[in-house]
Amino acid sequence: MRAVSLLIFMLALVPLVGLANASYNVTHINVNMFLSPNTSAHVNETIQFTITNQSVRQYQQDRIALNLTVSQWQQIVGSQLTEHIINPTGSIYNFILLPGPVVQNGNGYRAYIVLSYDVNNVTTVNQTSPRVFVYTFKSNVFNFQHGASGEVLSPNTTLNITIPSGSVVRSVYPIPDAPASGITNNYANVTTLSWFYGEPLSKFSLAFVVNQSLRDEVSSFFSQVYHKLGIYAYVLIGLVILLFILYAYYRASK
Repeated sequence: MRAVSLLIFMLALVPLVGLANASYNVTHINVNMFLSPNTSAHVNETIQFTITNQSVRQYQQDRIALNLTVSQWQQIVGSQLTEHIINPTGSIYNFILLPGPVVQNGNGYRAYIVLSYDVNNVTTVNQTSPRVFVYTFKSNVFNFQHGASGEVLSPNTTLNITIPSGSVVRSVYPIPDAPASGITNNYANVTTLSWFYGEPLSKFSLAFVVNQSLRDEVSSFFSQVYHKLGIYAYVLIGLVILLFILYAYYRASK
């Protein structure tokens, strides 16, 4: 008899669990990815959602509980709260989760959560000529919805990709939803490309070209020397400067 009563009590909790999950409804996800010349990316995601009146107080309490993990926030808001850009062979770093304040929206309430993090190796780079580098985006870093035809941009989601300053788009697929006029001028002077919900990502491709200046090339050379030799790089550079001064003095004394 006691077991039957316990079973009835547990079954009665099922509707309550469903109601708790329904108290948060994700309305839009904005994924902003900023590509870097070192093949990494900085990602900012904003997850917007509505909150029922009964859940406002609980969310406010959760918001000030700064020790909550991503998994715990997923249980609160839903599985759509996740990192949508990942590295299959490594982990993300510099991760920050910031719950936003509650704002009244008509008869209801809304809030947002910001995810900020960095991901390595989202592009590959190939030097095609002196100071010319071609970068190719690696689509396996996407972590969106999977459909029958492959990965697609999740519902109510916008994907924005910003290429490094001074770089030029070489090719892109599928055609970005914004800027709408980009395709007519081959994306000249375009630095940010956007795709909206429903776009297929299974065959996504993006390539852009970076033309390195002579100053950047010299700086990159000395950085590589320092990376390989460490403090001895400064000793080597000092010896070169000293030899140059001695040579100039020798030439002037003749």
